Amino acid sequence: MHLVVPALPYLDSYAAALQRGWSPDNVRIEEAPREELVAIEHDAGAFLASLDDREAKGAPITLPDGSTVPRLPGYRRWMWDGEFCGSIGFRWQPGTAALPAHCLGHIGYAVVPWKRERGYASRALAMLLPEARREGLPYVELTADPDNLPSQKVITNNGGVLVKRFRKEPAYGDVETLLFRIAL
Repeated sequence: MHLVVPALPYLDSYAAALQRGWSPDNVRIEEAPREELVAIEHDAGAFLASLDDREAKGAPITLPDGSTVPRLPGYRRWMWDGEFCGSIGFRWQPGTAALPAHCLGHIGYAVVPWKRERGYASRALAMLLPEARREGLPYVELTADPDNLPSQKVITNNGGVLVKRFRKEPAYGDVETLLFRIAL
C-alpha cells in the first residue's frame, strides 16, 4: 500500500467505494459520500482539485450540527494497493500547532471496510508524518473515540501518546473523546 495524490486515474475506484457506502468523513458518515458523488458527477477535475487546498481557498466546512466554520489549509491522500483502499487527510493552522476547538485533530483517516486489519491506516499515518513535519509543526494531534480501539492502536503504533480525555464541541454531540499527540 502507498499514498497517492488524488487524480483521475484513481477516481473511478474512489467513487466505487463511495457508492458501496464507505465514507471519507467519520462524523458526517451518510452525507459526505452523497455530497462527494454529486461533486464528482458535476466536475471531477474541480472535485480532485478541492482535495489539495493548502491555501484554504475552498468553501467553509459544514459541521454536523449544520453550522459552518472557515476552512483550514489541508489536503488528502488516498491509500492505494492497486485499488482505492482508504483516505488520510492533514490540516493545519499556519504559524501554530494549535487548532481551533471545532477541529478534531490535524490528521484523520478512514479505511474501506473490506481492506481493514491489514495495517493500512498505520502505514498511511507513518507516511504522512514526514509531510506534517515539513509544514513546521512540532507535533500533530489526533482524536479517537474511547471505544475505537483500532484507531487508538494506529495512533500509538506511530508514537502517539494520550494527552487527555475531553468532550467534543456541541456541534459534534458533546461526547467524550480521546486526544493523542505525536511528536514530530
